[in-house]
Amino acid sequence: MLILLPPSETKTPRAHGAPTTLESLSFPGLTAARRTVLTALARTSATPDALRVLGVPASLAAEVERNTTVLDSPATPAGRLYSGVLYDALDLATLTGPARRRANSWLVVVSAAYGALRMTDRVGGYRLAMDVDLPGVGRLGPWWREQLAGELTAVAGQGLVVDCRSTTYLPAWHPSGAVARRWVRVQVPGASHHAKHTRGLVARHLCREGSAARTPAALAAGLADAFDVRLDPPARPGRAWELQVS
Repeated sequence: MLILLPPSETKTPRAHGAPTTLESLSFPGLTAARRTVLTALARTSATPDALRVLGVPASLAAEVERNTTVLDSPATPAGRLYSGVLYDALDLATLTGPARRRANSWLVVVSAAYGALRMTDRVGGYRLAMDVDLPGVGRLGPWWREQLAGELTAVAGQGLVVDCRSTTYLPAWHPSGAVARRWVRVQVPGASHHAKHTRGLVARHLCREGSAARTPAALAAGLADAFDVRLDPPARPGRAWELQVS
């Protein structure tokens, strides 16, 4: 199973420690792409127009300033770096034994800065969203899609893709072919805060309880013990199944 998560704008970086070693991260085929984006991010963040280009308010100028040293900043495991509503609900620190091993294997964060990360990957704090048009790179969603297509298709294998990403991060990868037939988007009605919380709970439940589901219907049946669910088929071939969860 592959469970896709969005990153969080809220992060808890370390103040001290060794920096990221790009070559040590999961999905090593993305190393060159990551270096391209991070170099462009550092360069852009040092310009007078950085806040406007990155879509960041003046109150967060310190986070943009941190981008200028992103390749040298202390690295933190992604499972600790990302915080906020979804990651509070996931509560990775309290998963142990088989549940933690599933989380480390199944959970993948789709990141504007790093492309794709597992929970154990150690990276520096940054401020960058997937809808940014980054000078020297371009619009990051479409740019990453080309980089991630082979990597995420390979890791999906023959299993389900449970997509808990927010809309901003969908352009970075659309499953295709046979993988698209096993692609399930988790949809939550209501406010953004509630949606993030529920997606975090779904990811936690799957990691904690385990799942042998091989089809969208089996996934929905397994989650029905803990959530109210409704599974809607794809609107057309190549689109995701829609799993309404509340």
